[in-house]
Amino acid sequence: MSFAAKLKGLRMRSGKSLQQLADAIGISKAHLWDLESGKSSNPSTDLLKKLSDEFKVTVAWLVGEEPGDDDDLKVMFRQLQELDPSDREIVQAVIDAQKRQKDRGSAD
Repeated sequence: MSFAAKLKGLRMRSGKSLQQLADAIGISKAHLWDLESGKSSNPSTDLLKKLSDEFKVTVAWLVGEEPGDDDDLKVMFRQLQELDPSDREIVQAVIDAQKRQKDRGSAD
């Protein structure tokens, strides 16, 4: 599902008008219309955060980057959300190291 379709669906389910949502997140009604209709498809990270906060969804879900159907990845994703930022940095360092090792192995 596209970002535009998700946004419109969330707004419709919330019962808010274009103007009400635009006011709530601090953008113009016209800009919100462009986002919902797909005419504008590159919202700022700040705007994505405001929308995710407003609708209580993740930015990743809004932009279609949630983990796939792999249940192990879903569990890992939930567990990562529970970690402190410093612990997430450690996990990211391990991932980066594994990717570098894999890249070196495929280059040989």
